[in-house]
Amino acid sequence: MKIVIFGQQDFGKAMLEAFLARRDEIAAVFCKPEKPGENPDALRVAAEAQGLKIFQFASLKSAEAEQAMRGLNADLGVMAYVLQFVPQSLTNIPRNGTIQYHPSLLPQYRGPSSINWPIARGDTQTGLTIFRPTDGLDEGPVILQKSCPIGPDDTLGDVYFNNLFPQGVAALLEAADLVVAGKHQEQPQDESLATYEGWFQADESRINWANHVDQVYNLIRACNPAPGAWTTLDGRLVWLFDSRKHPVRKFGDVKGKPGEISNVTDTSIFINAHGGQIEVLKLKPEGGKKMSAADFAREQGLGLGPASGPKAMP
Repeated sequence: MKIVIFGQQDFGKAMLEAFLARRDEIAAVFCKPEKPGENPDALRVAAEAQGLKIFQFASLKSAEAEQAMRGLNADLGVMAYVLQFVPQSLTNIPRNGTIQYHPSLLPQYRGPSSINWPIARGDTQTGLTIFRPTDGLDEGPVILQKSCPIGPDDTLGDVYFNNLFPQGVAALLEAADLVVAGKHQEQPQDESLATYEGWFQADESRINWANHVDQVYNLIRACNPAPGAWTTLDGRLVWLFDSRKHPVRKFGDVKGKPGEISNVTDTSIFINAHGGQIEVLKLKPEGGKKMSAADFAREQGLGLGPASGPKAMP
């Protein structure tokens, strides 16, 4: 089949490589233009290496973008990690229309940070959807869905790289075959079940140590490996990554207030929260790089054993 790919970065590159590996024809690649100083887009670099036609329009709503698409005579459009708005008038041009990947079980978790939110909320399951894009945000009819578990200690990186990334590539190939063969079904989304979540950014990733330890731990997992859940120590920003949760087993196990560093070991830092403690193994201080909590403790002079006059991380 003759494919047009819309996308960016590693997922877009993986999708391109998957179609090429089975000898489909890539009519062109549409990707967002890089800003000055921005890292080269992985999809664009891979497409250039293959000698493919590449379009980088500032807006895909332009007449130039529509003209370019009409000149490709494509069988199918495939949207894989797309940060630009792609109008339905453009996606309808290929003979069999366009399919899009979204990393949630639509209509739940529409929006750009759909992997972070279910982890932060303690969900035990998520998944992916291949659907028909429309001018509404993640609202088009569903072609197929795949679910995957979220383990109690799974991070954003675990869920994406171990499940949603490889499953997403396979699902787009499967859906492309079904659509071009005319063997697919399209199921409208149930709007009564729809939820939308915005970007998971600085405000959303700030730790509130007054929350229950489960909520704090889920937030840290949802932000690992990026952007990192953050807090402060002596007025300095600190982002937390690899961590463990230690629930209270009996009254009196946790001494001190929420947000206080209650213990420092040779490998980690323990911080109080309601109902337990968070053991931090890896973090990144403001102006620094990711490092072990033990190295950070030594740099800050926290020492081993209980912190002297416990420091607060509000």
